[in-house]
Amino acid sequence: MSDQNVIVDCVAKKSTGMPARLGELARLQRGIVSRRQAIESGMSADAVKWAIVSGKWQQVYPGVYATFSGQASRHAQFWAALLFAGDDAILSHETAAELISLTDRKSAVISVTVPNARRVAAPREIVIYRQRHRQLKWRFARGIPPHTLTEDTVIDLLNASAAFDDAVAWVTAAFARRLTSERMLRQAVAARSRVRWRGQLDDVITLAAGGTHSVLEFRYDRDVERAHGLPRATRQSPFIKRDGSRGYRDRFYEHYGRLVIELDGRNYHLDETRDRTRDNQATATGGSTLRYTWTDVTSRSCETAAEVHRALRERGYPAPLKPCSPACRVLGYSTTAGQPSPDLAVADSRPRA
Repeated sequence: MSDQNVIVDCVAKKSTGMPARLGELARLQRGIVSRRQAIESGMSADAVKWAIVSGKWQQVYPGVYATFSGQASRHAQFWAALLFAGDDAILSHETAAELISLTDRKSAVISVTVPNARRVAAPREIVIYRQRHRQLKWRFARGIPPHTLTEDTVIDLLNASAAFDDAVAWVTAAFARRLTSERMLRQAVAARSRVRWRGQLDDVITLAAGGTHSVLEFRYDRDVERAHGLPRATRQSPFIKRDGSRGYRDRFYEHYGRLVIELDGRNYHLDETRDRTRDNQATATGGSTLRYTWTDVTSRSCETAAEVHRALRERGYPAPLKPCSPACRVLGYSTTAGQPSPDLAVADSRPRA
């Protein structure tokens, strides 16, 4: 039958109305339905074709339609990808992270995981992953796109990370946004047969659960503070701002002159007004602030440790500074006088891994 004949036939039979069952599915799926859902709900193949030809529906992917004109919402895009991928498909990786608010970024593509035995040839807007492990069966509320839960999402993302720092970022974000607990994430890691950086992950989880909320904070805690034997600072120490709202200081050595450490991971365009206000508030309450960037913590961790130690010594900290390794650049630092030797400035300045 030609398209024109389909149009005439459907108009004559007035068969373009959407069955109630399909209408409910469309409502729950943000206006997206599949051809199979339409047929199973009682629409004829000709009626589906007429809805598309007439412009009432639009094809998103083969066999997947938007039952409206105009641009699809973000959640409608999620549903379209799921319906295209087929049974038991779930959103995963960056897309699941977006959906559960593990990240504020919209992923450029939609990531979907399907059972391992399935093969799906996806368009370029969709990335298909095949499931290599058993997921907990979870019944989502109606209208919620099926997706990996926080713990599986974090593990999927760290397995896909190109660098260890990227993996740390996902773990620390999950704790910073209060999306998981130490017990739940450790259980999920133990249940997986394949986890990248498994040997280092235990340390990351411990620090993240204790208040390490970013990659830069992790690197400070590991490479500056702990590696050089500095006292453990209070993480995310709360304080009241002048407007009455609550703020948090990255690291706070309350017992040593109320010394504050602020860590700024931005590589450029520092918010000088915000930083100056926070520093002034620390000074006004009897404290002082040392501020460090990504380079200070990653490429100059030994020099940064020496500077923090010097500030702590001036505020009553009694213990000496500990070299982090035989090649540590604080080996020439005088822990008695609290001053760096000339050798510190000319020592090997190559970034540490």
